[in-house]
Amino acid sequence: MGDQQYDLIIMGAGPGGYIAAERAGKLGKKVLLIEKDELGGVCLNRGCIPTKTLLHASKLYAHAKEGAKFGVTVGTVGFDLGAAMGHKKKTVETLQRGIASQMKRFGVTVLQGEATFAGSRNGEGYRVQVAGDDHTAPNVIIATGSSAAIPPIPGLRESLEKGVVVTSTELLEISEMPKRLVVIGGGYIGMEFASFFGALGTEVTVVEMMDEIVPIMDRKFAATLRKSVTGVTYELGARVERVDGGTVHYSRGGETGSVTGDLVLISVGRRPNVDGMGLREAGLDIDRIGIRVNEHLQTNLPGVYAIGDVTGKSLLAHSASRMGEVAVRRMFRSDPADRSGAGPMRFDAIPWVVFTSPEVAGCGMTEEQAAAEGRQVKVATLPMTASGRYLAEHPGERGSCKVICDAQTGVVLGVHMIGSGCSELIFGASLMIEAELRVKDVRDIVFPHPTVSEVLRDAIWEIE
Repeated sequence: MGDQQYDLIIMGAGPGGYIAAERAGKLGKKVLLIEKDELGGVCLNRGCIPTKTLLHASKLYAHAKEGAKFGVTVGTVGFDLGAAMGHKKKTVETLQRGIASQMKRFGVTVLQGEATFAGSRNGEGYRVQVAGDDHTAPNVIIATGSSAAIPPIPGLRESLEKGVVVTSTELLEISEMPKRLVVIGGGYIGMEFASFFGALGTEVTVVEMMDEIVPIMDRKFAATLRKSVTGVTYELGARVERVDGGTVHYSRGGETGSVTGDLVLISVGRRPNVDGMGLREAGLDIDRIGIRVNEHLQTNLPGVYAIGDVTGKSLLAHSASRMGEVAVRRMFRSDPADRSGAGPMRFDAIPWVVFTSPEVAGCGMTEEQAAAEGRQVKVATLPMTASGRYLAEHPGERGSCKVICDAQTGVVLGVHMIGSGCSELIFGASLMIEAELRVKDVRDIVFPHPTVSEVLRDAIWEIE
């Protein structure tokens, strides 16, 4: 193919890379997007979308069984894993085509293959090689994502090779439901799979080294979630010592124990994809969590940006997308002195969601984080059943909404929610924190009735 010149080369077509390509293409820039696997990255193909498709199926199954309380009766309720997997596959393929269409719409060149960052060349820009061909641009975005972390637990890799231990990637492709599942790691990924399988009758055991699940979460909400997810038991404060096939051996407080499953999911975090691409060799500053970047996603190499999981900053798809937008705005702003619309990245305004049943969502500080920083805050908590609609649609389900604000200024610092549907509400908290709204500002906003969103408004009114 020879040397091709671009305005921007993007390594990785996940939700960070393809959004950055779309934004730059919309500005009329010549963009090359390189992806070694499928468009959409892990999120679309082996993460966010497949898991949420299956989780929705499990929630429908649970609702069907509980229909009598609403006056809806059905015959025998069953679950067809093959049909659910088929719907998941169709959904992924439809969205892949959508991304490809967007790239074509904005004039982005898409190239499949493994990219190698070959560094700068005589002031002409940076070289990125694919299958022996050089591609050059003054700007490069590294959006290569992350992979499941495999800790050095004795016997783990041997069990992985046998297919008894799996990562989330393999678990999303199973053809038969396990009767027993052990989940090593009680973070958000582990809990989402625990919720899915537990709702469908699998005996699930979560083995977690910390004394509570999902450490990013408000501790009271974490405890509520742990008690609310059906079909799941927990071994907390348990350190995994070794894995023997489907048996997980752990220690806790000087005692030992074990639990056995037909499958074992290893879900203890993710590691950045920074090896084998020439990144270190080119002089990029990489620490133990990923590529080091500033608030504008700039690396130590001028014109080179890194976004998404590879930075280790925030391992969420929407974080990656926002990072891509910030990076593109920064590199292509028309006037270098004009910083409007060019960032910086606001990580404190990034919402997160755990799509379990019930869902949990948050944005900003937890009450524990505020206390650790010595912040003086005011806090209000309301049950989700304060909403008439929530009470009507989710009888018997526990849920809460908590608002944290600065005691002196009234600025909203954090919002945390647990309850079905809260994933669709938490963007409002992100808006409040991004705009630095005060309690009195939010009180002027009209929330539609009857909606679950009114719980957030009512919690704001509870702040003294």
